[in-house]
Amino acid sequence: MTTSPLVSVEWLSDHIADPSVLIVDIRSAEGGGQVEFAAGHIPGAVHSDYAADGWRIAKGGAGGLLPNAGHLSALLGRIGVKPGHHVVVVSAGEAASDFSAAARVYWTFRVAGHERVSVLDGGYRSWRDAGRPEEAGLSLPTASEGYPVRLTGSLRAEAEAVEKAVVTADATLLDGRSQAQFDGSEKSPQVVRAGHLPGAVHLDHNKAFRAGTGRLRPVAELEQLFEHVPAGPVISYCNTGHLASTNWFVLSEVLKRPAVTLYDGSMSEWTQESGRPVATNAS
Repeated sequence: MTTSPLVSVEWLSDHIADPSVLIVDIRSAEGGGQVEFAAGHIPGAVHSDYAADGWRIAKGGAGGLLPNAGHLSALLGRIGVKPGHHVVVVSAGEAASDFSAAARVYWTFRVAGHERVSVLDGGYRSWRDAGRPEEAGLSLPTASEGYPVRLTGSLRAEAEAVEKAVVTADATLLDGRSQAQFDGSEKSPQVVRAGHLPGAVHLDHNKAFRAGTGRLRPVAELEQLFEHVPAGPVISYCNTGHLASTNWFVLSEVLKRPAVTLYDGSMSEWTQESGRPVATNAS
């Protein structure tokens, strides 16, 4: 069975009884987390808090980094993931940033070597709004000793690759933050210096969504939106590799562009070293 990166409520409803489908609800504490999950979730889903469970780690002042293989093995094992599972990642679905969380978890599964993974378009909100069955309580996963992680580097850009792209322009640097953060007039507290990677192209990740929803635009609209991203390799980045996950997901998984990577360290890592250049746009 071919695995689509983005699945609908209708698809999940039709496949919810399939024992190979594992639904992973990633609602985090800032949105209610385990409390909201216990109040209502998709039947059979297991919960893993995106913010608290270690899907991203901080190191050397940089936030949002990919954990090492041992950490990922333990994390995936705790929620009962096995290589044969078709994992469906479910966010809260209330805002664009929720989809970014789902896209980042999706990316992490792929980097860990897990092939069959999808994101529920619209997240838990879309399931609830469609009037689909829900269940309450804590659905405890059947934990395993650890997932056999096989890290692949083809989806990840590390600082060395970004340094090379800044100097040689061998890849398009795609900034998914707000215009103000790209220009340098505003700065995330997770970033040391305001501005963007020299030579970067800007595309606010929010533009990929239908207005007022956490759902992606139709493919035709996404193609039109992203057609201005030059052909060739692309490195998607933001402040911590969170929002940039949306642009990575759209380009790589929905539009099937080759050689698209995510810089998980993003500006929080880049600006830790004073010698790395940062550009700003004059007001």
